[in-house]
Amino acid sequence: MELLTIGAFARASRLSPKALRLYDELGLLRPARVDPHSGYRHYAPAQLERARLVAWLRRLGMPLARIREVCELPPAAAAEAVAAYWTQVEADTAARRDLAAFLVDQLSRKDPTTMTASSTPLTLRAAARTDRGLVRPANQDAAHAGHRLLAVADGYGPDGAAAATAAIDALRHLDADDRPDLPPTDLLAALEEAAGRAHQALRDATSAAGPTGGGTPDTTGTTLTALLQRGGRLGLLHIGDSRAYVLRDTGLIRLTQDHSFVQSLIDEGRLTPEEAPTHPQRALLLRSLDASTDFAPDVTLLEVRPGERYLLCTDGLTGVVPPEALQQVLATAAGPDEAVTELIALARAAGAPDNVGCVVADVRAERTTEVAAA
Repeated sequence: MELLTIGAFARASRLSPKALRLYDELGLLRPARVDPHSGYRHYAPAQLERARLVAWLRRLGMPLARIREVCELPPAAAAEAVAAYWTQVEADTAARRDLAAFLVDQLSRKDPTTMTASSTPLTLRAAARTDRGLVRPANQDAAHAGHRLLAVADGYGPDGAAAATAAIDALRHLDADDRPDLPPTDLLAALEEAAGRAHQALRDATSAAGPTGGGTPDTTGTTLTALLQRGGRLGLLHIGDSRAYVLRDTGLIRLTQDHSFVQSLIDEGRLTPEEAPTHPQRALLLRSLDASTDFAPDVTLLEVRPGERYLLCTDGLTGVVPPEALQQVLATAAGPDEAVTELIALARAAGAPDNVGCVVADVRAERTTEVAAA
């Protein structure tokens, strides 16, 4: 059988040579022959059907890891797999629609002509709780629910509990700062500076000569996700794979992106979300507070209104409780205390293989007392 050069095969399959080389490396579409001297790839005409299927599935947006699975299935099973994938795409599209509505609302709130509740004093009613879970020998999660500050931290390594506690302790003084008119830039700077001090203290206390990368067995560090309220604004600081969510009338919106190795693989299409929980490097963090990584948190300013409910949690909760269950609890719990109790109960019912830490907070309009003039 006459073989096609990679250029000819690329033209026939409508795939670029660069894509074909990548698919070869991933074991998705191996060439029929590789010249032992030049390294040139050659393909058989019979491989065009698989190549075109790969191209179509990529046009659907299917991740490469899932395409590899579909291509190994018989036609009927492959059709079912494509249908299941598209069902998930539609669900993800609905979630993105909710996120788009959230962003539109956020931007609208920044417009002075539409800010109707900015002058209303706001307060937080919050509750925090951690749980060792059912497997881990010690609890290395920490959580804080103050008048203005909410925070969770997930420690790891030999002194992970101390690292998580120290990270939150570095922020506690922000609870005492009662300036309601703190400028937005100062609000975010206050959060970032406090967390930076915690990171530097950890660097000073831990040798940087160990292995690089967060979450390695002999490295001590912690994640940190925190919200700081001033007036009608919340400053959000996030580093690691703990998470922050907000429940609004548009649904439950995730406010943070995991700084993890498996998330980077998902973003690149090399791993499916379903494969992430069992990936051997699922605990590897690309960003966190430890001595072997740079301090690079995400900071965001949010405009808030009464009636919103916020959740901060470690991956011991999100790793075993799906988003729809989180939303159900947050939408129905009478208050933050009930919500954190129910969320931890769900994690334990799912096996709680990790420590669990969560904070739930309601945004409320502050009641003012009018005193009649004598």
